[in-house]
Amino acid sequence: MKKILVANRGEIALRIMRSAREMGIATVAIYSEADRAMPFVQYADEAVCIGPAPSSQSYLMMDKIMGAARQTGADAIHPGYGFLSENARFAQVVKDAGLIFIGPSPSAIEMMGSKLAAKQAAQRFGVPMVPGTETPLRSIDEAREVVKKTGFPILIKASAGGGGKGMRVVNNAGELEEQVRMAKSEAMSAFGDDAVFIEKYVGAPRHIEIQVLGDQHGNYVYLFERECSIQRRHQKLIEEAPSSCLTPDIREAMGKCALDVARACQYYGAGTVEFLVDENLQFYFLEMNTRLQVEHPVTEMITGLDLVKEQIRVARGEKLSFAQADLKINGHAIELRICAEDPANNFLPDTGTLTTYVRPQGYGIRVDDGYEQGMDIPIYYDPMISKLIAWGADREEARERLLRAISEYQVKGIRTTLPFGSWALQQPAFINGAFDTNFIGKYFTPESLERADPEAAKAAAILAVQVWQDEQRRIRQQPVNQEQKLWKNRKLLR
Repeated sequence: MKKILVANRGEIALRIMRSAREMGIATVAIYSEADRAMPFVQYADEAVCIGPAPSSQSYLMMDKIMGAARQTGADAIHPGYGFLSENARFAQVVKDAGLIFIGPSPSAIEMMGSKLAAKQAAQRFGVPMVPGTETPLRSIDEAREVVKKTGFPILIKASAGGGGKGMRVVNNAGELEEQVRMAKSEAMSAFGDDAVFIEKYVGAPRHIEIQVLGDQHGNYVYLFERECSIQRRHQKLIEEAPSSCLTPDIREAMGKCALDVARACQYYGAGTVEFLVDENLQFYFLEMNTRLQVEHPVTEMITGLDLVKEQIRVARGEKLSFAQADLKINGHAIELRICAEDPANNFLPDTGTLTTYVRPQGYGIRVDDGYEQGMDIPIYYDPMISKLIAWGADREEARERLLRAISEYQVKGIRTTLPFGSWALQQPAFINGAFDTNFIGKYFTPESLERADPEAAKAAAILAVQVWQDEQRRIRQQPVNQEQKLWKNRKLLR
């Protein structure tokens, strides 16, 4: 493998290229017209523009990406995450072209891309499942029969779904039919597939995922867990490793189940098996993500492994150089996703120019980003602009270090999730590790941001007083009316 084309953009493209360069591998960037000046484009050894700003005309265009690979002589393609990273057809196109796809096989992607197929595969290995349907829902009458066994509340989920799309909580029989219809409609609109299934709704779960690695020789390891329960709209905001709630025995049991899921689809490369964990620490298989996760840095920080390098080695056909017994947890890491969103306004995306952009520094701090000061945040892509990660010898040191880094991270010109991160890390529920996926709904309000940062509120009040005083001074200096101005001029003439 001599040259990798990175079929992605922003921080993940830059992060992949850095690891490739350390391995002596050249890189190719593909970019849209909106990303021409982005750091990842400048960093790559070669760069090819593949179309206009919308991803449907650039980063999702397989033919243009493959054309760029042929043009530059790339012999491998890394898809990053998002875009085409979990598209089985794209993986097959890369393979058919004689190139190396740095990821799992097309068949593994296809199997795990269907939540129902993934559940059926995992069930053959005895992996615990949330009670519900094992096949696509055929009718509303079938749905009524299912809930007689599971009881309410239930969760309707799109088989091909992700990110909360096609997902509906149903609390009683009266709303069942409408919610099924709406879930199917959302699923068809988002994924072109209206297949949905039913699961028993776990009301206050933890969302915990296990990082797995497999090679093409049948060797597997799990790299412990990541706690991903702090979410908004089913999108993660804060992730940490390890989880504060798992015992060593439960961690080992979940790890073994995750490896069984990987074996079920003959997986190789880096992948993530996600679980729901209830208040009694019973865990249930949720899904498998057949790619690198956004939150992979926290795993790297506690294991000392570079997951991108491991992906590349596996794709080259190498065996894993370590076994499960060689792995151990070193310290604790917490990641905050810095998104161009306004936490005070329901986390709505924000756009603008990074008039000030200064990264925090210091021991145990890592920033994965893809922007520089003066750049515009485009409307076409995911609003995440960076990931801020802190490592500590234990969870409390990591938390305190991340708080320090947040206070030193200077971002002006757009609203971000930095204030939310500062607030969340200081909540008793977070400090004690006693939280679940309802954390934001249970504790967060826009007003809490002001209470969490009294210094900022004080500075805003001082600024408001100064503005008022300046305005009053300006008014006093102006003539009250034209007649007063004329009298003033007459006195000067005398």
